[in-house]
Parts: sequence; structure tokens; C-alpha cells
Amino acid sequence: MIARAALIAAPVAAALVGVAALAQSQAPPSGPSPQAATSAANRTPEGAWASFNGQPNGQKYSPAAQITPDNVDELEVAWELHTGDVSDGEGDLPSTVWSATPLFVNDTVYVGTPFYRIFAVTPDTGEVKWIYDSKAELKAVTQPSLKNRGLAYWQAAEPVAGAACQKRLYLGTMMGELHAVDADTGRPCAEFGVNGVLDVNQWNAPDAKWPLSQLQPPTVYRDTLILGWAGKDWESQETPPGSVFGVDARTGERKWTFHTLPPEVAATSGTANVWTAMSVDEEAGLVYLPVSSPSPNFYGGNRLERAPHATSITALDAETGEEVWAYQMVHHDIWDYDGTSAPTLVDIRRGGETIPALIEATKQGHFFVLNRLTGEPIYPIEERPVPASDVPGERAYPTQPYVPRPEPVIADRWPGVSRLADILSLGYCSRKAEALRHDGLFTPPSLGEGSLVFPGTPGGVEWGGGALDPRTNTYVVNSSHVAMIYRLLTREDYERETSGQEKLTGYHPQTGSPYGLRLTNFLNPLGMPCWKPPYGSISAYDMDTGELLWRKPFGVVQKWGFYMPKSWGSVTIGGPAVTASGLIFIGASMDARVRALDIRNGEVLWKAQVDAPAVANPAVYTYRGRQYVAFVVGGNSILKPEVSDQLIAFALPAEGPDAGG
Repeated sequence: MIARAALIAAPVAAALVGVAALAQSQAPPSGPSPQAATSAANRTPEGAWASFNGQPNGQKYSPAAQITPDNVDELEVAWELHTGDVSDGEGDLPSTVWSATPLFVNDTVYVGTPFYRIFAVTPDTGEVKWIYDSKAELKAVTQPSLKNRGLAYWQAAEPVAGAACQKRLYLGTMMGELHAVDADTGRPCAEFGVNGVLDVNQWNAPDAKWPLSQLQPPTVYRDTLILGWAGKDWESQETPPGSVFGVDARTGERKWTFHTLPPEVAATSGTANVWTAMSVDEEAGLVYLPVSSPSPNFYGGNRLERAPHATSITALDAETGEEVWAYQMVHHDIWDYDGTSAPTLVDIRRGGETIPALIEATKQGHFFVLNRLTGEPIYPIEERPVPASDVPGERAYPTQPYVPRPEPVIADRWPGVSRLADILSLGYCSRKAEALRHDGLFTPPSLGEGSLVFPGTPGGVEWGGGALDPRTNTYVVNSSHVAMIYRLLTREDYERETSGQEKLTGYHPQTGSPYGLRLTNFLNPLGMPCWKPPYGSISAYDMDTGELLWRKPFGVVQKWGFYMPKSWGSVTIGGPAVTASGLIFIGASMDARVRALDIRNGEVLWKAQVDAPAVANPAVYTYRGRQYVAFVVGGNSILKPEVSDQLIAFALPAEGPDAGG
């Protein structure tokens, strides 16, 4: 499933404005044990940010230490660029959601845009070197907006002198195209696909209604590109069944396909795809897939057969696509809880030993810490009884995995009614809460008034994921705390409620199932959240022990010239990056500011105003001896008019005429 934080979280943020295991383990792969998780990063040039998460291991870590807690308040704008690729959706073009992570590699900053163009930028001045225009159709098909999360970079291990395309960029489109471009010149790499364009839809189901949208840039392992895809969420059970492709980085030829659904499930269901980033252990030769939930997303009566890879972490041999192990994080997912972000690889130090592990942060607020070679839990995971479904035809799974350590970022039950929201709405919130079904975490969707589900589909932790300082194994992650109403409707009721409506807020047909869906945030008539804050937080953990080091509300909502109380926090979209000097850089908040925090205690040490909310992961890079922090500032089209085309980089003041290049 595709992440819906950009679609659902934004109304919650706007609402703040109103006032103020089943583990399937197989034997570990044969061969030598892998080296440290950072070995992949060591192959990345010093100071580079060469992939969506900085490194293939998903750590979002930079060894740069020029910017420190002592001088970070001196940061200034080094350069900024406006691409022109932005739309608020009011004209002929769909709105844009720009959540790309810039890359710095090959002495160049590269960024993809939601108009499917690539900008190559001089790292210290922001001057544009070249622009590649894919000329792809600007049409929203699987998503309501034009979206881009960035680029992938590949270079030949043994480059041919004088030959083109020895260093390449890959740009995906929502229509299912993947473009390969020479990173030096911006020209298409003709040997890839057809004249530099690979049609991923050639591997789609023959009768597919929607394309295999290339929202997330490919994951690169040696000479293989590993592709997931984004689908049409919540609309139909007839979505393409989940598949991941291994593709030759030079030619685009398919090497392998991994199917996430058994044939008997795929016959009546779809998706369970990988719409988000993946991570790679280059020494072990494994790629880790965060697999999403199947369709229809909120009713599973049509897919009662076991689907062990749905909502799982699955490890594949990156060269062959063969499964090594899988661990299911939600059984028979009827909450859209998905695998949402690339697992973060970590080498846990315990009792004089080093354990190769990974961390998968989830929408339900849990952290699955697994041995990345075998899939076995590092910290205990319990199977706990959960509420049964009362929907005819549904059969909720009787137990679900629960991870008590590291401490979840979300409580087992919703925090209760906000007194302020209740008073200002004359008791609406408390009356509504009484009418809704809520039996704690994993309360299933229901008919009638519906179920109060906490956390709802925005999480918890979304696609931005966490970041790790591998020197101390401090893991930092931001999260949203969103209560939602999951209400199933019979076909008759769905048709009655939606008939003649031009704009259907929160309604989703789930075609092919007996029930439609209405999915809404739990707000009062004034648009205020009915649940107690905080609505977002940021946390730090010691992964060697699983101990929570600190947690603070994070994020601010601004409206009418006022900032809402910091103690409330806000929904967060995007994730952090960390540096060797002990800093956390993060946008993600619903106000138009970016921040630096002290990793030791979460204290905000610096913040800067930008053009819109920076709903993306930052990049940290060093060029000619100067450290930069770059943010894509795309905003969110639902928080109108806060959309933007700004790419901005910060650095310490230049010390001399040669300091910046």
C-alpha cells in the first residue's frame, strides 16, 4: 500500500489549527558472516549521500562533524533553488507532493521532481548544471497527486574509459516508467529499456486497471536494481498482486521476480506490494523488503487464506530473488498497517558479541528488532490475544505480535478525550467516543458508527523511518499519534451515502468486497482532534539494550499567525538524519521550519524558516571541506496553499574566499 500520511495526516494537522509471529525462519545463508552494517556505507565516497537513506543500510548517518551542537546555531542559507515544478491542483495539473531526498555524489547534488525532471546542481552554489526532462505524462492515476521521492544512483564497478552512462541516475514516474540518465551529462542511457526508458508495466497483470507506479526510487545492489511499486489504495480488491523485480542496471532486463502473495490469495486479492524504500546488507547479499497489507485493505473476508509475506519484513537473496526468511508483523492485516520504511541495519553489541540486526519501525508503534541473517527476534516478541471482529464474513486473527522492548511509541489504548476539544464542541467528542467501538490496539473495523482505531493508518512511524548513529547505536525516530474512525458500510449504505456526491471525503469503495469504507480522523465539528495530545513525538533508543533514552513532543502547527503549543506536537511526514557530531536534522513538522536537535536529549538547538513544510528526509554532505544540510521543501497540497518547489542547503559561514569552493 502507498503511504497515506500525506493524505490523512494533513487534515489532522489542519485540525490542530482549530484551536490553537508468526516468524517464518529458514536457515541463514551459507558463506562468511557479514561485516558491520556500516560496511555498505564505507563503499560510499566520504561525505556523499548517495541513496534515499544516505547508504544502502538505511542508517541515514553522516560521518560529517563540522557542524556541532556548539555552532549549529550559526547555520545560514548556503544556496537555494526553485525548480518551478509545483502545482496546488487548482489549474489543469494535479497537485504536487514533493518528498524527495536529494543525492550528493559525483561532486553534484541531484534531485528528482514531481514533474519527472532531474536537476543536477553545483553543490556549493546551487547553480544548475543540467536538467533532464522525461516528458512523462503529468497525470495522477494511482495517487491523487503528482509525487516524487527522489532518485537512485549507480556506477559501473569497472568503468569503460570514454564510454557514456558509466554513472547513472534512475527516475521513476507514477505511470510506471523508469528512466536511466547519464549522471555526467543528463542524456538518456539508450541501452536501458527502450531508448533509456523501462516500462515496468510490461510485468503488470494482463488485465490490470492501474500502472505499477514508480514512486520510490529503486534500491541498488551491485548491478541489480530492485523495484517495488505503488498501487491504487483502498479502492478495489482487484489491484495487481504484490511483486518485486530485480532488474539489470545496464539494460533493464528482468533478472527475477518475487511474488508476495500465494496464488490462492492472489486470486481474490492484490497488493501486499513494496511501495516504500528497501535496505541492503551488501556483505550478506540480502535485500530487506517492508511488505504492505493486501487488498481490500480493511476487510479480509475475501482473503482468509494465510499470506505469510503480507505486512512482513522479508529477506531475499539480492542476486536471485530467492527468499531467505520472512517475519510477519501483523497477521491478516485489516488496518492498513503495512511495512512502511526501509529497515535500519545495526550491529548490536551485547556481552562481548556483535549481533547483525535490523530495526523495523511500524505504524502500530512497535519496533521489530530481528537478526538480519535469520529473522529471529533479538528482543522478545509476544503473541497477544486481540479483539475479534463482529463484521459478517470477517475473521480477525486471534493474536497479534506485540513488542514490549524497545518501548512502543504508541500506547496500547488511545489517550482519551481531549477536554478542551470536548468542551468547545459541547460534549461531542465524549458522546462520539462512547458510540464507537474501541478495545485497544488492533480493534477491528466495524459497521454502524464504526471503530475508534489508535493509531490509525498514518501511524505510528511512516515512510520516513528512523536514523542510527552506529558509533553509539542510538536510534532516533519521529512518529505521529493519530486516532481515526474505521467505518465499514454495506453496499446499500455506501451507495446511499455517496450517491450524487461530487467530492467524497473519506469514502473508499473497496470494490469486490461486501463493504465500502469511510475513513476519517476523529475530529469535533470545529476540526479539532478529539483525543489528547501529543499528536507527534520524537524518540531516541539505545539499541544495544533496547532502552528508551528520551521522548519529546515534536512538530508544530501554525495558523492565523500563531504557533500551537509545542507540547501538542503535530503529525509528522518525513524522517531524520544524524551526524557524527551528535546532531539530528529533521523537517517533517507541519510548520514551515527545519530543525537541528541534540541527539543526547532532544533539545532543539536550531531552526530555520523555509517556504513550506519540509515533508521529506534531509541529506547531509561535505564538499570541498564544507558541510551542508539540504532539504526538499515541497509542502503538502492538502495544507493549501503550502506547496513549494524549494530545494535549500544550509552551512556554517564560509571562513574565506575558498571555503565554499
